[in-house]
Amino acid sequence: MSPLTLKLDTVHLTDEQFYEICQNNRELKFERTVKGELIIMSPVGGESGNREADLIIDLGIWNRQNGLGFTFSSSTVFKLPNGADRSPDAAWIRRERWEALTPQQRRKFPPIAPDFVIELRSATDDLEMLRQKMQQYMDAGVQLGWLINPQQQQVQIYRQGQDVEVRNLPTELSGENVLPGFNLSLSLY
Repeated sequence: MSPLTLKLDTVHLTDEQFYEICQNNRELKFERTVKGELIIMSPVGGESGNREADLIIDLGIWNRQNGLGFTFSSSTVFKLPNGADRSPDAAWIRRERWEALTPQQRRKFPPIAPDFVIELRSATDDLEMLRQKMQQYMDAGVQLGWLINPQQQQVQIYRQGQDVEVRNLPTELSGENVLPGFNLSLSLY
């Protein structure tokens, strides 16, 4: 099922109202676009959930070994500098950037763009919507992003200030200078 997008042209939710909607409807996943559109998503199925968990595990193990930052799951909503509220499937933030936030900012939806994001396309995700989401991440200051597309056996690599690179699976991905020493081997999904 595709996400439901509500165009709220005449209703402008405050950050606190958006937070309350999310807290009062924990069985649903909400995001807001730069334009203020409210996106309501259903939970993912077993295959996508398993793939997402594997990606978070790999990122988390790397992070525990080097201690350079903090890893986040798809349940985390980030209040991006461009006004969007987004939840990547996996995210990572450098330690000094995360620790610069106040405890209050860390408890709610952190007002920060991750340094690194992963979006994993599920069978029901619209590819163009995911590409727009990735561009919003980059516009907000994300340094490196991977859009993994098992349906077309590809991964799109987003880097700050560069054109999108498309690779066919299987491939080896590098965290480059954003995640030094992090390598992920993507076999055929």
